[in-house]
Amino acid sequence: MSAVAPDAPAARGLGPAVITVAFLGAVIGGVGAPLITSVALDLDVPLAAAQWTLTVTLFAGAIAAPVLGRLGTGPHRRATILVTLSLVALGGLLTAIPAPFGVLLVGRAFQGLGLGAVALLMSVARDHLPAERAHATIATVSVASTVGIGVAYPLMGLIDQLAGLRTAYGVGFLLSLAAVLIAWRTIPQDAPRPAVRVDIPGAALLGLGTLGVLLAVAQPSVWSTPSVGATILVLAVVALGAWVLLERRTATPLVDLGLFVQRGVVRANAAMLTSGIGMYLLFALLTRYVQTPTDAGYGFGLSGVLAGAALIPFSVLGFVAGRLTPWLTSRMSPRWTFVTCAAAVVLAAVLFAVTLGSLVSALAAMAVLGFGVGGVSAIMPRLVLDGVPQQETASVLSINQIVRSVGFSIGSAVAGLLLATATPAATLFPDEHGYTIAALWVLPLVVLSVGVLLVARKPGRGSRRPSPPRNPTPHPE
Repeated sequence: MSAVAPDAPAARGLGPAVITVAFLGAVIGGVGAPLITSVALDLDVPLAAAQWTLTVTLFAGAIAAPVLGRLGTGPHRRATILVTLSLVALGGLLTAIPAPFGVLLVGRAFQGLGLGAVALLMSVARDHLPAERAHATIATVSVASTVGIGVAYPLMGLIDQLAGLRTAYGVGFLLSLAAVLIAWRTIPQDAPRPAVRVDIPGAALLGLGTLGVLLAVAQPSVWSTPSVGATILVLAVVALGAWVLLERRTATPLVDLGLFVQRGVVRANAAMLTSGIGMYLLFALLTRYVQTPTDAGYGFGLSGVLAGAALIPFSVLGFVAGRLTPWLTSRMSPRWTFVTCAAAVVLAAVLFAVTLGSLVSALAAMAVLGFGVGGVSAIMPRLVLDGVPQQETASVLSINQIVRSVGFSIGSAVAGLLLATATPAATLFPDEHGYTIAALWVLPLVVLSVGVLLVARKPGRGSRRPSPPRNPTPHPE
């Protein structure tokens, strides 16, 4: 039940405010990628260490998401959002001051908490806006990360080039302050709801398991010693298995597994995982190809700033897809809207694979991919929330955010692996044909994600019933 009537003055500007906060968070989260090389040069650290300024943000967001999601089901969602955004701002300050590399990493970890707040923002929209406006707002929030990439890369690259590393991070700090102010002014108080307990042991096990999976797929250096990589992966699986057992036994689970394993929720998350792998695989190939120096015999040798500018079509079409998705959903089912957007990803992969050597075609493929990524991101909350009780919105979406992060990380790792296998001995760059082979791997991944949604028997309308609350009585704080 909404705490505020849909036509109340407090709710009228809520949709744009939620979208703005999510967009600012996406830009802040994207600050790290274009600055990795500058961190290595300015702070005199190895490039592999500098990569952690991006990786630690992803880790922090994935680990914080389920905890924030559970807090979002209780009576203190507004406070949770404001505290989280304040910690993001503190992280921005730590990155902007001229402190040692370790302090920079701590700041980037704090900034990653903003990724975990996305599900809370979506739940606010679902609770406080009329249904159609809520769907449109949630769809646009889901696309914020796509648009944010296209803004963060060229903007931060240009600021770094003109004014230096710390100034670029300082802009991220100012953006985070703006997000705190907007949220404080616009996020409404929630209706009285039972207090919730956070399952701390469950959060620790899920965090360790997620951390292990992300470490194994997003940090290839752990596999330089195969036994180390295998150990991390095994420990991650054990931690996740222990988490499942714990969640099934506790009266106050971090995630209601009875709800999570419902047919629609499982299929939506499986589709997000497989499509996420394929989408980020293609994204990584495109961004790496356009920056490859022409000395390699192919590529366009774009500088960091120009490569960032090449992402503008990606973001523009992603935004268009996000705005178009509610219209598509009104004319076809959410599943077929997903299929339409997934088809755009396939088209982008084919376009890139068959037209290597053309910058125009590469930019066109980037734009079409942006439409596909934006559309898939926009429709995913609609798919994953089908049949989910309103009070569980934040919790269920937080898990979907983890699945998305894992999918993107695996896609990035697969891109690196495929290009590494296509790199001849004693050479720096892969054979150009390797890009074609790698791009074609996107097709079965996306087709699999479509099959997950369409091949299984569709339950009748209203056949999914939300699982009953595990403990309907209020829990003391």
